[in-house]
Amino acid sequence: MSEEKQKKPFYKRTWFIVLVALFILSSIGRNGREDRSQSSDLPSQSSTSTTSVAQPKDIPTSEPEPVEEFPDATMGEKNALETAKRYLSHSNFSHDGLVGQLQYEGYSLSEATFAADNCGADWNEQAAGKALSYLSHSNFSYNGLIEQLEYEEFTHEQAVYGADSCGADWNEQAAGKAASYLKHSSFSRERLIEQLEYEGFTYEQAVYGASQNGY
Repeated sequence: MSEEKQKKPFYKRTWFIVLVALFILSSIGRNGREDRSQSSDLPSQSSTSTTSVAQPKDIPTSEPEPVEEFPDATMGEKNALETAKRYLSHSNFSHDGLVGQLQYEGYSLSEATFAADNCGADWNEQAAGKALSYLSHSNFSYNGLIEQLEYEEFTHEQAVYGADSCGADWNEQAAGKAASYLKHSSFSRERLIEQLEYEGFTYEQAVYGASQNGY
């Protein structure tokens, strides 16, 4: 008689093992989904937290101290310089004329020269300004005006610049000079023309001046 096969316990059977495995896998999957769902419900730290940015503090700035223009200058030189600038603000001077004026004010030659050297004047423009000043109350020929500017101690080049830049009509200057002569004295046409030429007008300018005054 053949020996009967012994039956395996149910927990060792294949179908039971497969069933348990499926149950375990299903539980793991469900727990994973729940964890992800809970984590998605948590507020994002980056979205709810506010980032505080440090604001730059105002750094107090101090005004720079003014730099003295001529720190090594003497008191007399500084005062002479201020006086020179004051003169130039309302009148025109040559370099040497300004030095002479400052000496007249009691400054030494060295103080006056320092001031004229450092006052920042454009001596050509000073000559042009002086020329206009003369022409505003008198009449000059071109050469006569140059001579007058040189008398004011402008250099020849500065005087020429002044005469060239003043914008004068030399014919009209001759006419004005002729009228001035005739106002104070009597002249023949010939002598009036000669006098105007003596003043530095050209012959053509002198003739124009005489003709504008009835000759």
